[in-house]
Amino acid sequence: MPRRYWGILIVYIIAQLLPGIILVNIHYPESPSIDDMVYWTLGSMAIATLWILYLLRQDMAEVNMRSGPTTGEIVKWSIIGVFLAYAVQIVANMINIYVLGIDGGSENTQSIMEIIDANIWFIILPIVFAPILEEIIFRKIIFGELYKRTNFIIAGIISALIFAAVHMDFTFILTYTAMGFAFAYLYVKTKRIIVPIIAHMAMNAIVVLIQMNVDIDELERQLEEFENAMMIFFGG
Repeated sequence: MPRRYWGILIVYIIAQLLPGIILVNIHYPESPSIDDMVYWTLGSMAIATLWILYLLRQDMAEVNMRSGPTTGEIVKWSIIGVFLAYAVQIVANMINIYVLGIDGGSENTQSIMEIIDANIWFIILPIVFAPILEEIIFRKIIFGELYKRTNFIIAGIISALIFAAVHMDFTFILTYTAMGFAFAYLYVKTKRIIVPIIAHMAMNAIVVLIQMNVDIDELERQLEEFENAMMIFFGG
């Protein structure tokens, strides 16, 4: 693996840990406020994103020299990617509910929405910084390096499992793994990391906006109706 990739991994890990370390030392023994946590996290992620993009300047120059998809194809596959990611997510959630007996929503998503409710600026993390950094780390670097040595299935599954594990929501590890696999497919199909980045951004934006505007009671009623309909459909 190129040295710059190791540098990117180190920057990413430091960006994840640094806000917590700084805030603990500043506020100890009291807990930091939500606002402090949000601003330090966003600042850390912004710096990490710029630094990582700088480290990838050689990769960007090499991509520009090669033939590849047109702008129209990139847009097309980015849109297809959103529907693909949602499709695999729906299938994974169906397996969670009807095969594994897992019900309820993702704790990771719920935690993010609670922070956004407390400080709207946190919305930048799941919509902008997380998709950029996660696609570079888990698709371009981890998947890409594994893909050089194995095949798509092995590289896709391993990188997607790591992607899922990092979200620390092991109840829904199948859902995150399916999404990671879909993003890996987009990367291989287009040979452009910008495609899964855009699809990831769009998917996260849709999820956040729906969560911000949804009526929880109405959603639960609709989910119950859907569940009953599926039980009838499957003869349950």
